[in-house]
Amino acid sequence: MATPDLKGVIAPDTRGQNFFINDRTLQDLARLYLDDALREAIWPQLEELGYRAANDLDHHAMSANRHTPILHQRDKYGRDSQWIEYHPSYHALEQAAFGDYGLHAMSHRPILSNWKKVLPVFAKHLYTFLFNQAEFGLGCPINVTDSAAHVIRLFGDEALKARFLPRMLSTNLPELWQGAQFITEQEGGSDVGQITTRAVLDQGEWRLFGDKWFCSNADADVAMILARPEGATKGTRGLALFAMPRTLDDGSPNHIRIVRLKDKLGTRSMASGELRLEGALAHLVGEQDAGLKQMLEMINWSRLSNGVKSAALMRRAVHDALTVSNQRVVFGQTLKDLPLARRQLLKLRLASEQSMSMWAFTANELDVLETGGLGSNRASSIARLATPVLKMRVTRDARQVCGDAMEVRGGCGYVEDFVNPRLVRDAYLGSIWEGTSNIIAIDAIRRAISRDSCLSPYIAEFQERLDVVRSSIPSLAQELGEWLEKTEREVAGAAERDEESRFRSMVSALYHVTSAVLMAWEGVLLEKQTGDASRLLWARLALDHKVIEKGPLSPPPERPSLCDSLLRNEDVELSQARDLVR
Repeated sequence: MATPDLKGVIAPDTRGQNFFINDRTLQDLARLYLDDALREAIWPQLEELGYRAANDLDHHAMSANRHTPILHQRDKYGRDSQWIEYHPSYHALEQAAFGDYGLHAMSHRPILSNWKKVLPVFAKHLYTFLFNQAEFGLGCPINVTDSAAHVIRLFGDEALKARFLPRMLSTNLPELWQGAQFITEQEGGSDVGQITTRAVLDQGEWRLFGDKWFCSNADADVAMILARPEGATKGTRGLALFAMPRTLDDGSPNHIRIVRLKDKLGTRSMASGELRLEGALAHLVGEQDAGLKQMLEMINWSRLSNGVKSAALMRRAVHDALTVSNQRVVFGQTLKDLPLARRQLLKLRLASEQSMSMWAFTANELDVLETGGLGSNRASSIARLATPVLKMRVTRDARQVCGDAMEVRGGCGYVEDFVNPRLVRDAYLGSIWEGTSNIIAIDAIRRAISRDSCLSPYIAEFQERLDVVRSSIPSLAQELGEWLEKTEREVAGAAERDEESRFRSMVSALYHVTSAVLMAWEGVLLEKQTGDASRLLWARLALDHKVIEKGPLSPPPERPSLCDSLLRNEDVELSQARDLVR
């Protein structure tokens, strides 16, 4: 019997594609934020990773998420010897992330043979953005190893740095010490001040006692952990930061017991567990009474990484939806040609395009801050606000985009043979990791704006970007400027009155209006570099559908030519863009 031809009936997935070569936006952002020499140095490896993310890494991610980690309590002789068994595909993913590309070490030491410097934050996240389109779960161990090394480098003494950093930054897997971040307890989740883990100074050594409730990368070699030294004050001021090794210097296990592994909705490839500390040896990091402040350095890095990873989930969902819509035939027409499908594709892509502009901007501000050059003080304020704004909105959008992309594929998208269920499961974790949406909104408005006065420098940065737009499309720049000023007034008022019930909507407003400004700025600059001004069209859509308020019964703005141009994915000349965005 002949095999039926399923082309146009069951659409293929993204296997065989290249997530870098196929992503013009990612390439364009690299052109804007990287100098020519660095871009030339990393381009071939980005192309390689873009192909692997759609092919062998995706294959391993499917297997590793299907075959979840197993906790063993004893060896075959009956001796207590805890260890976690991982599927070979998980180890293959580790080899790619930590070994082949050194994603965890790029911010700390030169990794590339043809680039003898540390990579900027933005360049590093070009790699993580591509890798996490294949595998989200391992993104946590990559990030916490990176951010734990960052904290030790900032606050650890020379002995601590010498002890941990060489192995934490190794790309040789047998030598590598992966990192972790253990904060959450039953008593203290978002309310960190409730932490009850005790730190006891015993003959010059710190010993930790207590339970940690949600520990991702549960068998990590080095964990950054908050605990309360005996006699310390209550609340967050009494917390100290420690680096806790899994294995002691003599090769014996530290006094840490994994009670059980979590049976999680998503990130199923990566082991998260409940840990009991039974006098575990740990090393004090930095000042004893500044533990939370020091840990926040790690959390802020993690929040940016979280935003990048959630943006990667959206991008993978968009790649899949476009693959389906370009090849699936329904009712005698290709899916991409049907009005509702076209509208749905634009909605998916708009959220994804916004996220890419915002994470690139935030990473670049951190680069300015890290280099400590001209403008670093202002960049500190901008990054302080941009990071929670990015984290809150992108992680929430990822849930919607991944779910709607499943709908594009239809019933097959609900089946584990395809990537969609995994994307949906993983997307829900983004808005919980490193603080729920409520916690992040409070941090952005009550702390970054009310306490740290970050709103004015943040808005001023986007007003300056509008100056670039104003020289090319004054009408769009004026409209964006008016909404930027209105948003600043509303956000400042809500912060001044401490209207907590509005905090989330205010963060969303900041995200949407500033992402529109960014895309307009990108469009003008890219038109000069490449001849393509299509980012201006995305800015117009963001303004129409994310900023300007409209009810469900209001007719949508009629911009069929603009939408057609974006769906065709063609270059747009500046003169054409002027007409389309009016």
